[in-house]
Amino acid sequence: MATSQTTLSVTTDIRDIKPPIEISDGLAWLWWTLILLALAVAAFLLWRWWKNRKTNIVLPPPVPAHIRAKQKLEQALALITQPKPFVIAVSDTARAYLEERFNFRAPERTTEEFLRELAGTKLLLPEQKESLGGFLASCDLVKFAKYEPGENELRELHASAVRLVEETEPQPEVPAANNQQEVAK
Repeated sequence: MATSQTTLSVTTDIRDIKPPIEISDGLAWLWWTLILLALAVAAFLLWRWWKNRKTNIVLPPPVPAHIRAKQKLEQALALITQPKPFVIAVSDTARAYLEERFNFRAPERTTEEFLRELAGTKLLLPEQKESLGGFLASCDLVKFAKYEPGENELRELHASAVRLVEETEPQPEVPAANNQQEVAK
């Protein structure tokens, strides 16, 4: 009986053969790295294309300074019942217009500095310079001396600012053919 017990223990002790272990290729990590690098480059190129695509949008041309100034002056009329805010809006619009139209630093100077520097230029006609000086002096009275003008005075200030813009706005160019025809008449 001893042999049968030994046979049983030997038969239960035998296990099946283990499957072969795969030994990876030494270059497999290199292939995975190259694939990830190619994906990263593709993602970067796609992002750059998307970014450049957005920047190539055609923007409408900017609104000319004289048109924008007229619009702001029209909007300022809503403040005519409040003298100081109205005068600030009108004078700031006129100064910003002069700065943009003539590349002249108007808003950053006091009225005296601005008029003194303007006097040395040929940007405006002498009558326009005088009118602008009176306009800015009247605005300064309201802004700094607490003067409360009536609605008629405020409308005159507004009209003065509109007149300045209209007198200094760029004139459309007339084709040379029209000029020659007018001269011939």
